[in-house]
Amino acid sequence: MLSRTEIFEIFRETEVLKEGHFLLSSGRHSSQYLQCAQVFKYPDILARLCRDLADKLDNKKPDLCIAPAVGGILLSYEMARFLKVPAIFAEREAGKMVMRRGFNINLGERVLVVEDVITTGGSAKEVVEMVREWGGIVTEVAVIVDRSKGKASFDVPLKSLIAIDVASYTPEECPLCLKSKPLVKPGSREF
Repeated sequence: MLSRTEIFEIFRETEVLKEGHFLLSSGRHSSQYLQCAQVFKYPDILARLCRDLADKLDNKKPDLCIAPAVGGILLSYEMARFLKVPAIFAEREAGKMVMRRGFNINLGERVLVVEDVITTGGSAKEVVEMVREWGGIVTEVAVIVDRSKGKASFDVPLKSLIAIDVASYTPEECPLCLKSKPLVKPGSREF
């Protein structure tokens, strides 16, 4: 199992951790942004992170892995590879998470929801709701980085590879906005 120090070293080496003024998909602002897609460029490193995350799961054998697109597609695939189950993803269409491309969830299927980074858990919650609408049973939510400070809650276990306490602010209370720092929107739900 990777230590916290080793995970941060991987994030530094792969340029996951960014500094600046960012609009998070939750609508909050932050001086730091975790762009997990940077580590996804390195399949061997992603495999190691996913293996460690899979080891933390209570339910080692779901029937299926699902993630919100686009950020979670590779993560869903890699987690499913370790768990030896199929991988699919949900997409946002007209502001709602849906399955396209012939994907489906069978009634009673046990589903692991995966996500790269959560702040509020909004996208993962939408996927959880969608899975249930299809009749699936969500077993757990697994994330590489939990930056919610314990505020993202689900009615199933939440497992993270690492929890990171990164300050985030409403736009009204953001000190970077008060200093007129340019706002960048990576990972926004609208883009």
